[in-house]
Amino acid sequence: EIRLPNTAGIAGSVFTSGKSMNIPYAYADLRFNPSFDKQTGYFTRSILCVPVVNKEGKVIGCTQVLNKTGGKFTDEDESRLKAFTQQVAIALENAKLFEDVSKSRKYNESMLSSMSNGVITIDSEDKIVTCNKSGLKILRINDSEILKKTSKEFFSASKSWIFEKIKNVNKSREPEIIVDAEIEVLNKETEKNEKISVNLTILPLINEDSEGRTDQSDNFLGTLLMFEDISSEKRMKSTMSRYMDPGIADQLLEDGADIMGGLDTTATLLFSDLRSFTNITESLGAQGTVKLLNEYFEIMVECISEQGGMLDKFIGDAIMAAFGLPISHEDDEDRGVKAGINMISRLWEWNNQREKDGKPALDMGLGLNTDKIVAGNIGSQKRMDYTMIGDGVNLAARLESACKQYNARILISDYTFKKLKGTYRIRYIDDVVVKGKSEPVGVHEVLDYHNDSTFPNLMDVVNHFNEGRKKYISGDFNSAISSFKECLKANSEDILSNTYIERCKQLIDQKPENWDGVWVMKSK
Repeated sequence: EIRLPNTAGIAGSVFTSGKSMNIPYAYADLRFNPSFDKQTGYFTRSILCVPVVNKEGKVIGCTQVLNKTGGKFTDEDESRLKAFTQQVAIALENAKLFEDVSKSRKYNESMLSSMSNGVITIDSEDKIVTCNKSGLKILRINDSEILKKTSKEFFSASKSWIFEKIKNVNKSREPEIIVDAEIEVLNKETEKNEKISVNLTILPLINEDSEGRTDQSDNFLGTLLMFEDISSEKRMKSTMSRYMDPGIADQLLEDGADIMGGLDTTATLLFSDLRSFTNITESLGAQGTVKLLNEYFEIMVECISEQGGMLDKFIGDAIMAAFGLPISHEDDEDRGVKAGINMISRLWEWNNQREKDGKPALDMGLGLNTDKIVAGNIGSQKRMDYTMIGDGVNLAARLESACKQYNARILISDYTFKKLKGTYRIRYIDDVVVKGKSEPVGVHEVLDYHNDSTFPNLMDVVNHFNEGRKKYISGDFNSAISSFKECLKANSEDILSNTYIERCKQLIDQKPENWDGVWVMKSK
């Protein structure tokens, strides 16, 4: 093999000029390069050189013959060489075309093989031509079970609807997309049929030439099917929906936000706990207790999910939930309060049915607080739990526990109260220093779950109570007692007013100095 620049010698001149050359005496022509004779030991006398031109008219090489026997090269020789060169040009073009097609095919095969989506191609005669590795994996099959079969043969029985879709696409020449479709496949390990969920796209394959024009007489090549396996996504959504509202689960899966690693945010925390549950479980036994809790949690979790809350965990018979996680809203405080109201209301409805069945009624308390918290996956490498930590979480738990002391069912902190956008029946019941804290927290009782029969003259009681609280804070305990007694006249069952009367009597005896109206909570 001898290589030379495309401008060197007679061949270089022909290549650059695009014109044939007939040189009778090579060494007499200045363009002749004798170095090749020196390399090879050959003696060049005459040269006939013709350019190789492709169908676009571009010179892609040249053909050269040397030393005609019996004299110079004639015009007839040149014509014959040009004819031969045309065949060379065609052969070179075909070789390049074959190489390009081969590369394109390998590229397409490699691309299909590396795709996570399953791809099946069907020719115009309804024969299945290709199925990539992902397609085989998704459909739980091997090559011999699908290739060379007709689409009608393969997509039969429970999959016959796919064949009908293929026929529709072949007829309309329009693509069709089927979202969240179920396909029945055979699991060869268990030898049982199982259903997978896929997004299916069916596309017509249309032939187009290099200039983008189509051959209208026969432009249909076949059909392409693309399967996107969403079974894992659906399982993930199903799992996530057990802990949060399905809409939130959808949003998290779509956004793909990295919220699981750690999030510093503001949220409204809800703690709930059943009252005297231990006494009830003693008569139920293990199975009865589990059944009761499952029924109770089913009702409570629905109330939380309806308001877009996230269930964090069950702690025995207690529930820990959050509003504002993992997706925040402008009214998360209201959502938390509404969820709490619904939890009490539906518990009472359930109690009505339980009492009819001769079963004991249940009671519960709730605490809500809004504060900054840290949320994320917390635990060890072997066991992780998406949860929340921070003082705000602890205060919500303290408020739930305080429901017992105040004979209340829903207590919210001042932080939550001040951010409420809706109007509720709420009374400001105390300023408390909870155990483990030094600063007082305002505590409010939500009463919206009551009706006239469960709490008569509710607003009268609230108004008298508010007057009593003002006098209580100012240190006028005797006048405060009078206001709290007015509460009892309006509703003799208002135990909190009795609590305050006893507290005022205690403070009258103690005569505290520097009274600021703050009550210190001794227990959690």
